[in-house]
Amino acid sequence: MTRAPLLAVKGLTRSFGGLRAVDDLQFDIAPGEIVGLLGPNGSGKTTALNLISGALAPDRGSIRLRERELVGMPAFRIARLGIARTFQLVRVFASMSARENVVAGVAFGAQPRFGRAARDQAAQLLERIGLAAQADRPAGELTYIDQKRLELARALALAPTLLLLDEWLAGLNPAELAAGIELLRSLRSPALTILLVEHVMDAIRALCDHCVVMSAGVGISAGTPAEVLADPAVVTAYLGADDA
Repeated sequence: MTRAPLLAVKGLTRSFGGLRAVDDLQFDIAPGEIVGLLGPNGSGKTTALNLISGALAPDRGSIRLRERELVGMPAFRIARLGIARTFQLVRVFASMSARENVVAGVAFGAQPRFGRAARDQAAQLLERIGLAAQADRPAGELTYIDQKRLELARALALAPTLLLLDEWLAGLNPAELAAGIELLRSLRSPALTILLVEHVMDAIRALCDHCVVMSAGVGISAGTPAEVLADPAVVTAYLGADDA
């Protein structure tokens, strides 16, 4: 029996002036999957995440989370329904401690917590992602990889069912990349589904159950990592017709 999708995207379209950044995009994600959203720079991947998370409104199309239509909802309501995200450019509250950053996330989840309960949950999350020793340090003083870890912990503080990661592994050195892949692998759970925008193919192969590939706003391929990376249309999108 085929499982009902956790997320169903149908006909999703968004234009900016004369540029159609996302064009009739369609895909489903089953509960517990890790799915890669791939494509060359400018293909519309981040715009797609912005549409799913409510940061942008689509011109048309449907986004359903467990059969609940998200189009038209503000971002904070979508977050409380179970969608959390990180950003391509790391966003932390620089003057607040690592603990305070995560406590802020706890306050905006589907079941908000405050006071000691929020601090206890923040401590557990910081331990989980390897930042327990940095809990009292201002977020702006953390290294780049630790700021990424902190942003991830703050997203997890919402207790999401769907986690959107926008190039979370970008800019890491080889040792950090290996640690980052293992951290994301450790999040795999039937209760957590992950959609990640990524250019690091080692991570795609190691983590993803299947992938959706975009080019110029259009979905051009879908399948396992091995299938999409061998697809001539994908090779052409990344390398160009002359080099494919």
